[in-house]
Amino acid sequence: MNIRMVMLTSAAALAAVASPVFAADAIVAAEPEAVDYVRVCDAYGTGYFYIPGTETCLKVGGYLRFEVYGGPNQKGTSDWNARTRAQVSFTSKSDTEYGPLTGVIVLRNNGDNTSTNTTLDSAYIDIAGLRAGLFYSWWDDDLSGEPDVLSSFETLHNSVRYQYESGDFYAGVSVDELEDGYYKTGEGANNVGVAAAVGGKVGGFSYQVIGGYDTDNEEGAVRGMIFADIGPGTLGLAAVYATGPNSYYAQSEWTVAAEYALKATDKFTITPTVQYFGNYVVDTDAVIPSSFDGLGDAWKVGVTLDYQIVDNLYAKATVSYLDPDDSNDVTTGFFRLQRAF
Repeated sequence: MNIRMVMLTSAAALAAVASPVFAADAIVAAEPEAVDYVRVCDAYGTGYFYIPGTETCLKVGGYLRFEVYGGPNQKGTSDWNARTRAQVSFTSKSDTEYGPLTGVIVLRNNGDNTSTNTTLDSAYIDIAGLRAGLFYSWWDDDLSGEPDVLSSFETLHNSVRYQYESGDFYAGVSVDELEDGYYKTGEGANNVGVAAAVGGKVGGFSYQVIGGYDTDNEEGAVRGMIFADIGPGTLGLAAVYATGPNSYYAQSEWTVAAEYALKATDKFTITPTVQYFGNYVVDTDAVIPSSFDGLGDAWKVGVTLDYQIVDNLYAKATVSYLDPDDSNDVTTGFFRLQRAF
């Protein structure tokens, strides 16, 4: 019985193979669609990748920061205040016949309490040395320590700038909208400024000389900085002179500053700073005099500690002491923890 069933089954199978007219069509699986995987773009440095389907490279970065400030009236009448910041940046680059075409967008959210505010920190287009948009001016550059005051008011402007670069040398000029700067009593804050810069590096020595002219106030300022690798650290020197209060510098008529960034270890840097101000304006957030005449001087000392805990995690602590002739002395400082990515 079993043998007969096996034979019948085998015969039926052979008949099906031998008679294709009655056989069912074979099931063929569809070919999977090609997937456009993200490709690394190493033409502009690390962190870039090609946007799928394009030849444009994109880099995403940013940081998270927590800090606690100490000093008089940090939050109302409180002598301390905690703040948190989240910042993310997007940088796009692509090749053109004029060189790389760059676009930058930086978004920042500052959280002082449960109510936070998001701002456009930078957004600009850059090609062949020409930059247009919202970006930080050369006046935002300063010494590496925290206590120095080498610019005034806002250094972030809507600007058009051209910067020539050749090796370690650069020179440029910009036209800035000084909407958040100093303006005279009875006028609005919508000034126009013109700034210029020259800088470069030679071996272990670097320098920068910049100037800015506030057309509405008809006053200007010039600043020079030099850095030199000396021993286990870097010496930094700076000086500023202003013809009168203006949007580029209004803290004092003149000032000189010095620091030494001591590289104690590969991860730990100690930076003491000292600065002297001639004809010092006590509070640039309050009423600013029309000239520096008759103002007293001031001096300031401080120290900044920078420590890299692990890769992309940094701690910073700073404390400074200010002694002006026209006001009481004051001690301020902060502690910061920052995770970069």
